[in-house]
Amino acid sequence: MYSPLIPAQTEQLPIRGVSYHVNCWGQGLDHNAPLLVLAHGWGDVGASYQFVIDALGADWVAQRQIIAPDWRGFGRSEAPQSVDSYLFADYFADLEVLLAHYAEDARPIDLVGHSMGGNVAMLYAGIRPERVRKLINLEGFGLPDGSPAQAPSRLRNWLDQTAQARAGKLAVRPYASRQAVAERLIKTNPRLSQDKALWLAGVWAKELENGQWQVLVDAGHKVSSPLVYRAEETLALYREITADVLAIEATDCSLSQFWDGTYTVAQYHERLQNVAHHTIRTVDNASHNIHHDQPEILAEWMREFLAY
Repeated sequence: MYSPLIPAQTEQLPIRGVSYHVNCWGQGLDHNAPLLVLAHGWGDVGASYQFVIDALGADWVAQRQIIAPDWRGFGRSEAPQSVDSYLFADYFADLEVLLAHYAEDARPIDLVGHSMGGNVAMLYAGIRPERVRKLINLEGFGLPDGSPAQAPSRLRNWLDQTAQARAGKLAVRPYASRQAVAERLIKTNPRLSQDKALWLAGVWAKELENGQWQVLVDAGHKVSSPLVYRAEETLALYREITADVLAIEATDCSLSQFWDGTYTVAQYHERLQNVAHHTIRTVDNASHNIHHDQPEILAEWMREFLAY
């Protein structure tokens, strides 16, 4: 099984009524060092950046405080009490409190976000442009543009799904063993090696008293948003971004798989034109989980892009 070269320290923080689990590397508990925040995607955990941390090297990591929180209801962060669904705006508020804790002097910080975390990072950089120095977006593409006509069906669907969540019908099924969890990870990402999959299984899931393994995702995350996604609102925030942005995507691009051609890479690139300072780079031999597939290349680009 994979063994981390630069193991994380962890701490639990009270964030807006939820106990947040935060992975820390380098000077992660020294709030005077430059801050780099790693934001994970849907269904993932902050610890999955471990392969990139190891590839960055001990000297580079030691110069910064690096944190990777588990978003609320993911990993070892608590799910809010009496909540049967999640709103995207909560991630912005949670991130703001995290930054206030780890960068008390309100200095600009660096953000790396994957998938959902990339979307959080991009939108937050437009909400608080003065807080973000540089940003790396790993396949945080956003969503197809919606229309007001979708509102009735989205709200009906949300009500139906919240009822299903309360009834336990959206519960994430357990797996028979850690090996079974690893096999599930490899099925989703065939480029993931067996040793890394086994290690990831231990942070992505936990062993129950009956010997089964439960993925650390609150069922409420499976409830669709009640809000219609409007691209113009996203673009308005993109235009507020002052940070340098590096948008990284894989050659085995997941966008067509997600939306079956209704939202394309070309449309995503067109949206990025609204970001004043951005660069697009593509990673070969990688799919959606770039930080798992090509951690060495990603680490090389991070060292170059995030240099002071």
